[in-house]
Amino acid sequence: MLVAQITDIHLGFDPESPDEFNRRRLDATLAALVAMSPRPNLLLVTGDIADQGDDSVSYARFREAIAEVPFPVYGAMGNHDSRAEYRDAFPDTPAPDGFIQYAIEDYSLRILVLDTLEVGRHGGGYCARRADWLRARLDEEPERPTLLALHHPPVATGLSWLDENPDASWMERLRSVVAGRGNVVGLIAGHLHRPIVTSWAGKVLIVCPSTAPQVALDLETIDPAQPDDRALIVADEPCFALHLWDGHNLVTHFDTAGEHEVLARYTTELQPLVRLLQAERNGAQ
Repeated sequence: MLVAQITDIHLGFDPESPDEFNRRRLDATLAALVAMSPRPNLLLVTGDIADQGDDSVSYARFREAIAEVPFPVYGAMGNHDSRAEYRDAFPDTPAPDGFIQYAIEDYSLRILVLDTLEVGRHGGGYCARRADWLRARLDEEPERPTLLALHHPPVATGLSWLDENPDASWMERLRSVVAGRGNVVGLIAGHLHRPIVTSWAGKVLIVCPSTAPQVALDLETIDPAQPDDRALIVADEPCFALHLWDGHNLVTHFDTAGEHEVLARYTTELQPLVRLLQAERNGAQ
C-alpha cells in the first residue's frame, strides 16, 4: 500500500490571483504524484490547505486542483484552515462533534485523520472530546495496524520560532491516548514546512515538507525582541512524502516535484550491478 502525503499548500496567499505561486506549486506536485508508477493508493493532505481559512475561494480552487486526481484525496485541518468553509466545499467530510476527524477503512492500513485546529492559535489543540473519539476508534480495532494523520506535530523539533511548547496540555492529552497502543504504527504531520523524523510516545513521527515554500533549517534560538536578519522562508522546490506500508513496516520517502538531473539510467551497462544486487537480496544471509 502506498500513501502519498502533501501538506501546507496555503492557497490564497495571493488571493487575487487564481494562478498564484502556491497554486502552481500544488499543481506541479499533483502532476508528479499522478505521473509516478506505481501510483499512490490515496493522497492525504495534512492541513493548511488555505492560507486564510475564511476564504471559500481557496477551498474551491483546491477542489478544482484535485478534480482530475485519479485516486482518493482526504483532507485534514491546519491552523490556517476553517472547518465550516472546508465542509462547504467538501460536504461529505465527517465532522463528529464539529471536529473534522474520521477513519479511512478501505485499505490494509487503517488511517485515522485527526483535527488539531485550535481556533485563534498558531499551535495545535486536542480537547477531551477529540481525545475520546480517538480512544474509541483505537479501542474498536485493537489488532489492526493504524496510521494517525494530523497537522501539528506534538513535539518540539528545534525550530524555535515555529515550535509548540513541548509541555502543552494538548500534547500530553494526545500522548495519553496513543502511548502503549500496539495498533498505532506511526503518525504523519505537517505544519513545519520541513522533512523531520523523530519518535514520540514510542511511535515514529514523520513530518512532511510543504508544497508551499519551505522553512529554512536554523536551529539557533530566536529572540522575539531582536530581529537578526536570519532566513525564515526559502523558495526550495515543492515537496511530498510517500509512505509505503508492506504489511509489517512503514517506510517513508521524501521527494520534490521539480525536475531531477539524471546521472545514470538502467541500461545494459548497469545491468550487471542490478543482477548482483537482486541475487544478493534473493539469497540473503
